[in-house]
Amino acid sequence: MKKNIIIIGAGPAGLTAAYELSKTNKYNITILEESNILGGISRTVNHNGNRIDIGGHRFFSKIEKVNNWWNEVLSEDFLIRDRKSRILYERKFYDYPISLNSNTIKNLGLNRFVKIGFSYVKSLIFKKEENTLEDFFINRFGYELYITFFKDYTYKVWGVPCNKIDALFGHQRIKGLSISSVIIHMIKKLFGKVNSKNIETSLIEQFKYPKFGPGQLWEDVARKAIDNGVKILFNESVNYVSNSKTKINSVQTLNNTYKAHYILSSMPIKDLIVSMSNTPEDISSLASNLEYRDFITVGLLVDNLEYHNLKDNWIYIQESDVKIGRLQIFNNWSPFLVKDKDNTWIGLEYFCNENDDLWEMSEKEFINFAISEVVKLDLIKRDKILDSIQIKVKKAYPSYFGSYNNFDTIKNYINTIENLYCIGRNGQHRYNNMDHSMMSSFEAVNCIINNTSKDKLWNINTEKEYHETQK
Repeated sequence: MKKNIIIIGAGPAGLTAAYELSKTNKYNITILEESNILGGISRTVNHNGNRIDIGGHRFFSKIEKVNNWWNEVLSEDFLIRDRKSRILYERKFYDYPISLNSNTIKNLGLNRFVKIGFSYVKSLIFKKEENTLEDFFINRFGYELYITFFKDYTYKVWGVPCNKIDALFGHQRIKGLSISSVIIHMIKKLFGKVNSKNIETSLIEQFKYPKFGPGQLWEDVARKAIDNGVKILFNESVNYVSNSKTKINSVQTLNNTYKAHYILSSMPIKDLIVSMSNTPEDISSLASNLEYRDFITVGLLVDNLEYHNLKDNWIYIQESDVKIGRLQIFNNWSPFLVKDKDNTWIGLEYFCNENDDLWEMSEKEFINFAISEVVKLDLIKRDKILDSIQIKVKKAYPSYFGSYNNFDTIKNYINTIENLYCIGRNGQHRYNNMDHSMMSSFEAVNCIINNTSKDKLWNINTEKEYHETQK
């Protein structure tokens, strides 16, 4: 008799796990998705024929298994795209990552550039113990570059200062990037010695991208999984989990109760713990104090941009007089995201907290606010806007503050629940890239099929060597 598996969430982690398990034909697999859409934060929103990539997703991985899997699903519809990101600071554009070129020196001014150089040399000699993200940045870039390009922008993204964020965030997201790595990359590039398998992810110059956005991949994965017998149930939000000390007995939505031999959860671990029965009070308290950053995108269709030759995927808005964090130009991700190639389709990205002033604005009010900011930056003219949409995403980014320092206590408790496997960004409360979320699913599937320990499940995207030596 086939065993029953419940997967909570139809994002990258949930769909990857479902598809992999369905290949074995050994299980009855059901996905419970709280919304009516596929792909989670990796979905693509179609608005009047123009497609929005929520947050932007470059398909680049050092993990061979992930690359092969992507190609298996979507090989013919992958485009090769040039990567270009820049910083807008003091109304001037800087390459991102920062390049040591004449434009950078000109924009910064010679005095500031020299000051940054001496500060970096000092950081090489006097290393700080890395307890916070501020320590992490200063060790790799020096104090002057940190306060110029990282301090204020990071606060805009997370809503808390760098000295209140765990250094682990830097190790997981920024990894080996530093001034020295930038210089070494420039030298290797000059002599044609760049190897894509060893390159720091932030320094890549090309990446794959689905023709119609990342949602195209996950819609195809869902179809393949359904063909293999997987059931995907929409508008099924889990609100109660019945469990003993060592096992989940069932999960309950508003209208249904589901029993299963295995549970794979990609729902926010905060919500999972709070919904569980028989959870120790200290674990519930820690989980309830995990924090997240929420996300709002405004899509604007413009018949022209003030700057006509923008080739950027992203522009990081470092300016302190506006709240916008990033600007995407969807035409540069894929021309197929835009219905009319004569128009420019952009995304204005805001980081906020659920129920704060930005979140509580009406859609019309927020769109007008966002438009006023890009007009203020001289990036567009108001009378050039043809269409607009607002999209909100709750719990988009797990935060490395709040009760995060005690997360191992939560993790250790989760590991006592024998048939529960936490996967994905929110399932593990870890700011993973898409490939690492998929790897957590591969490992969970391996644990179930081969009845192995869950220890490796929590090791994805935690060790420096994982990023730098993965082939």
